[in-house]
Amino acid sequence: MRTKHMKCLAGVTAVTATVLGLSAVPTAASGHHEHVVHPGESIQEAVDAARPGDTVVVLPGTYRESVLITTPGLTLRGTGERTVLAPQAAGTSAEAPAGTSAEAPAGTTPAKTTQGAPAAAKGPRAVNACAAGGNGVCVVGTEKNPVDGVRIRALTVTGFTKNGVWASRTDGLSVRRVTARDNGTWGIAQEHSTRADIRRNTATGNGDAGIFVANAVNEEGGATDTGGTTIADNAVSGNRIGVTVRRVRNLLIDDNTITGNCSGIFVVGDESKPAAGAMTISGNRIVKNNKLCAATPRLSAIQGSGIVLTGSESTVVRSNVIQDNAGSTDFSGGILLLKSFVGALNTDNTVQDNLVSGNSPADLADRDTSGTGNTFVGNTCATSVPAGMCAE
Repeated sequence: MRTKHMKCLAGVTAVTATVLGLSAVPTAASGHHEHVVHPGESIQEAVDAARPGDTVVVLPGTYRESVLITTPGLTLRGTGERTVLAPQAAGTSAEAPAGTSAEAPAGTTPAKTTQGAPAAAKGPRAVNACAAGGNGVCVVGTEKNPVDGVRIRALTVTGFTKNGVWASRTDGLSVRRVTARDNGTWGIAQEHSTRADIRRNTATGNGDAGIFVANAVNEEGGATDTGGTTIADNAVSGNRIGVTVRRVRNLLIDDNTITGNCSGIFVVGDESKPAAGAMTISGNRIVKNNKLCAATPRLSAIQGSGIVLTGSESTVVRSNVIQDNAGSTDFSGGILLLKSFVGALNTDNTVQDNLVSGNSPADLADRDTSGTGNTFVGNTCATSVPAGMCAE
C-alpha cells in the first residue's frame, strides 16, 4: 500500500509541476537534460555541452555573444524580451578557437546544468564562427548531415551586423516567439533547408528582409523544394522587405501582419529551373508598406508594394487583406505580377478572393504581359491594370 501511495503522489507532483509551468529534473528514462544559463555565463558553453534532445534555458539578461548550434534536436529557450543576445563588446577576440568552424564548433565546458553547479564566467570569450559571420544565432549542418529538429524559443536577437537568426542545411527547424530587431541584413533567415516552422515571431528594423527563405544565398540554381516550410502568424515591420522567398517552392505564408516596410511579400524567381513558386500566400494583413528604399545592384527603388511575384509559377495568392500600400516605383501597388530582373515570366499563378483597397497606383497590376495562365478571380478592389480584373 505504501509503495502504491508513493507512486500516486509522484504522479500528482508531476502533473502539478506541468500545470504550474515548473521545470522538472529530467528522468533517466528520458535521457534528456536541461542546461540553465545565468547572466555572466556562456550560452555557447551550455550548447556545446548539450546532447541531442537537451534544452538550454537562458535566464533573463543581456548576453554579449553569438550562439552556434550543430546538435540535432536541441532546444534553445529564453524568456522573450527579457533574454537578449547582442554582439560582443569591442575589443573581444575576433578569432574562433583552434579547430572551430561553422560546421564543427570546439567543445567546451557547460555553464550550468540541472545536474551540477554553474561554471564561473571567463572572459573575454573568443568569437565563434557564427559571430565571425556577423550573426546572432546560427543553426548549421552539412550537405550530408543536415541538423534536424532544432527549436529556438523566446529570445530577442538584436544589433548584429548580418542576421539575427541564420540557418543553413537544416531540417525541421522551429523558430517561435523570437524578436529579431535592428540586424544589418535579415532578421530570421535560412538556406538549403526544409520543413521549417517560422511562427509567432517579431521581425522589425532589419536592413533587408524581416524573414528570408532561399535555396542558396551565394549560389545560382533552380528553385528547391522546402518540403512545406511554414511562415505564419509573424509580426513584420520596418524592414526593407517584410518576407522574401527566393528561388524556393512548396511553402506556406499565412496569417502574418506585415506593415511599415518598403514591400510586404516578395516572391523572387529567375530563369533557372525548376521555377520558384508552387506556394500559397493566404490570410495575411499587408498594410501601409510605404517606406522608400533606395535601389540596389539587383533591384530598383521599392516603395508601397503589397505582394510582388517575379518569375513565379503556380503560386496561389488567396484571402489576403492588402490596403493602403502606395508609391511611385516599379514595385508600387497592391498585388503585382512582374518579370524578374533577368526577364523570367510568371505562369499559372492564381490571385483569388483578396480584399485589395487604397493601393496606388493600382490595387491589382499584371505587368507581366508575356506571362501565361495567370488568373485574377473574385478580388474585391477598385483599380486594376489592365482594367476589369476587380470583382463586380
